Amino acid sequence: MLRITELRLPLDHPEDALRPAIVARLGILDTELSSFTVFKRSYDARKKTAIVLIYTVDCELATPALEASLLQRFSGDAHVRPAPDTRYHLVGHALADSFPGNRPLVIGFGPCGIFAALILAQMGLRPIVLERGKEVRERTKDSWGLWRRRERNPEATVQFGEGGAGTFSDGKLWSQISDPRHLTRKVLTEFVKAGAPEEILYVAKPHIGTFRLVSMVEKMRADIVALGGEIRFQQHVTDVLIEGPEGDRHIRGVTLASGEQIRSDHVVLALGHSARDTFAMLHERGVYMEAKPFSIGYRIEHPQSLIDKARFGPNAGNPILGAADYKLSHHARNGYSVYSFCMCPGGTVVAATSEPERVVTNGMSQYSRNERNANAGIVVGISPQDYRQDGLASGPVHPLDGMAFQRIWESRAYELGGGGYQAPGALVGDFLKRQRSSDFGSVMPSYKPGVTLTDLAQPGRGSLPDYALEAIREALPAFEKQIKGFAMKDAVLTGVETRTSSPLRITRGKDYQSLNIKGLYPAGEGAGYAGGIMSAGVDGIEVAEALGAAMLGVSPPRAA
Repeated sequence: MLRITELRLPLDHPEDALRPAIVARLGILDTELSSFTVFKRSYDARKKTAIVLIYTVDCELATPALEASLLQRFSGDAHVRPAPDTRYHLVGHALADSFPGNRPLVIGFGPCGIFAALILAQMGLRPIVLERGKEVRERTKDSWGLWRRRERNPEATVQFGEGGAGTFSDGKLWSQISDPRHLTRKVLTEFVKAGAPEEILYVAKPHIGTFRLVSMVEKMRADIVALGGEIRFQQHVTDVLIEGPEGDRHIRGVTLASGEQIRSDHVVLALGHSARDTFAMLHERGVYMEAKPFSIGYRIEHPQSLIDKARFGPNAGNPILGAADYKLSHHARNGYSVYSFCMCPGGTVVAATSEPERVVTNGMSQYSRNERNANAGIVVGISPQDYRQDGLASGPVHPLDGMAFQRIWESRAYELGGGGYQAPGALVGDFLKRQRSSDFGSVMPSYKPGVTLTDLAQPGRGSLPDYALEAIREALPAFEKQIKGFAMKDAVLTGVETRTSSPLRITRGKDYQSLNIKGLYPAGEGAGYAGGIMSAGVDGIEVAEALGAAMLGVSPPRAA
């Protein structure tokens, strides 16, 4: 198999134009090309009037000799190479009824926990999954209860429950992680098997959307159960069982809120970034963790049509291009970086709090991405030194200080919103002029239960720290230079976005185990090792491989 990259065709090329383009690129006869598959399709929209599609294609030639000849002919061409093997290979497989009294535990059933459990199940290790929230359709009802009726279920939220926070998102399936073993392909393949559209296998920025994720998560759960796994919902882990002297401590199981203890020598921590009570418990039990950087800011909403026109010009609305997204960054004069985060074309802003009387925003969209507004986080990167709570100028920062800092601004947002989980908001024009907003303009915010217009930077009651307000106020006009209309006066800022990533890292070694608790495998976003559905899924696979290899007594896989 031979792979061609950077094969460029016009946006409006005929459906049957790809095969002749491959034949011409290789300089062969049509009969010498047995077949081809599109591995990836992206686009170059730098020239809006002449947008180009860019293909990566895998080609099957008529004979092995022809393939060898072509590879020799194009030996100096980086865009014609042998196609890599992207198939997934299990580390090993347990014999039937192995480890009956010591099954691995997976705590959390978001993207990371799902893939960790799936791989363990495919290895015959029959994992037990403990999820504090409800199954996905029930948690969906509870989340709508908050959005429409202001009723909050503490254990069934946008953050907790089957599918994790990724269920209520744009369903973005791309990542900038290094992937020498093509594990992202395994994630995509399992998603297609579970009902995702096959296009996610080749489009450059695949997404699924919330509604499709629901049924997919259910199908993957059924696959895990069919392979001998067990999924237990509404099982809140409140303690961990650790034995052994300092320097040789081992995980031996967990305690649930019901008082039940489950023994296991191998536990995956796939908590998600909002399991604050569990973080506190783990810290109290001496599990090593450390403070890490994260980001805080707002959600911003524009008309999706504005973004489409700015990015695609006269090609806005083309079905291949879909709803336009953007990625922006700005380094402010005060030293802080401002950037767009989790951009959701044609989506909505949703209430994502996991704690009472606190307001947190997130972005969500459906597969169609056909809602009126585009939204994205506009966030400021902060370091542990920015959020330390002890008032000192230097020295180690307490691992839980980031949580305390998040809570300050989430509580402030609840206060500024006027209660009832209303979110505080402002028009961009008023925010830039340092004044209070009174009426919405052409952009109506999508956040439910609703947005209360206010002054997001009022002295003594600001919705974010002063340095963050200053950096965002500087960044918005800078973003206007990249996307015309971005700083439009009617665009809406909705506060606050605080759950961009975990505020701490449950640090692990090269064997994927906790630095000081053997058999404990921190994983995914909550442990500080992922940021999004794709990277969380890949991390879940890698952790499951490491755990499985340890249980089976085989060597873990090595990066290609």
